[in-house]
Amino acid sequence: MSTNSQKPVLIIGGSGVVGSLAAKTLRQLQPALPITIGGRDLARAEAVARELGNADAARVDLGRPDLGQPGSRAYSAIVMFVKDDTLNSLRYAQTQGAAYLGISTALFEVAPEVAYFIHQPTRSAVLMASNWLAGAATLSTLHFARAFQSLDAIEITAVLDEQDVGGPAALVDLERQTKAAPSSLVLEQGRWRWAEAASSARTVRGVDGHALHAQPYSLLDPASLAAATEAKSVRFDVSVGMSSSRRRGEPFSTEFIIELEGVLEDGTRARVRHEVTHPRGQAPVTAMGVAVAVERLLGLSGGAPAAPGLYLPETLIAPEYLVQRLQESGVRFSRV
Repeated sequence: MSTNSQKPVLIIGGSGVVGSLAAKTLRQLQPALPITIGGRDLARAEAVARELGNADAARVDLGRPDLGQPGSRAYSAIVMFVKDDTLNSLRYAQTQGAAYLGISTALFEVAPEVAYFIHQPTRSAVLMASNWLAGAATLSTLHFARAFQSLDAIEITAVLDEQDVGGPAALVDLERQTKAAPSSLVLEQGRWRWAEAASSARTVRGVDGHALHAQPYSLLDPASLAAATEAKSVRFDVSVGMSSSRRRGEPFSTEFIIELEGVLEDGTRARVRHEVTHPRGQAPVTAMGVAVAVERLLGLSGGAPAAPGLYLPETLIAPEYLVQRLQESGVRFSRV
């Protein structure tokens, strides 16, 4: 274990619905790692910390450059489960030389984070993990893409059950991302274009055969996958409504469908569909994505601690490792 990893990981928003589950998942993977639960409500943060063990709580003020933390505090990583409009959290991580992980920045919002990194490129490892479910869709796609020698098209459709939006912070993210940009970036036949949501919507067959209305959504997945695979066409769509499990009268699930088209390793052309589901919704999938990312940033799995740099999930995390962890957490993968 590296010296830096002995410092606590500060999880801002760690007492929320997904943040607290991520903290518990990280604790399961790394029993000895110190964790600080940060938030505005100190009592809620302390309750989560007590449940975790080897953890404490801190009141965080994103309006202050020091986040309201005493000068004696030092952290190995800052993990964000809320959108920080000030980006004081990133500046604070850079000041400390701590790793930084954000999951709430839409594709059209990345410029400030990139600029802050460019101005201090030797300070921190900055992981932009605002892919669907903290990289779960992108890394699963890359895992399945290894069956191809070349890819022409990647199409991902995520199903977000309207009862599975998450806590208040997640709802704010969804509303901001859908209202702030009426168009989403897609790659079509080698050309990037902004696709207007209504005119670019499509109908997709769900995991239960039900027809889903899906439209483009501006997360980082298309950019990640285009760079990693050289596919000519990449799009990411989301369908908000009822998951297949809830249509059966069961609790909501999270689902995403990966469709890959290209030339397989044996030289034949094919279009392959993979369905990925979790019966308890998006929270445990996001939690595992974040926990694995923190492990990797700190060098607790998969290699040495990440050097200062600007990263996407697929540039740090081995797809097969995350897929393994997702399966252990209850994610079901099936090829159709």
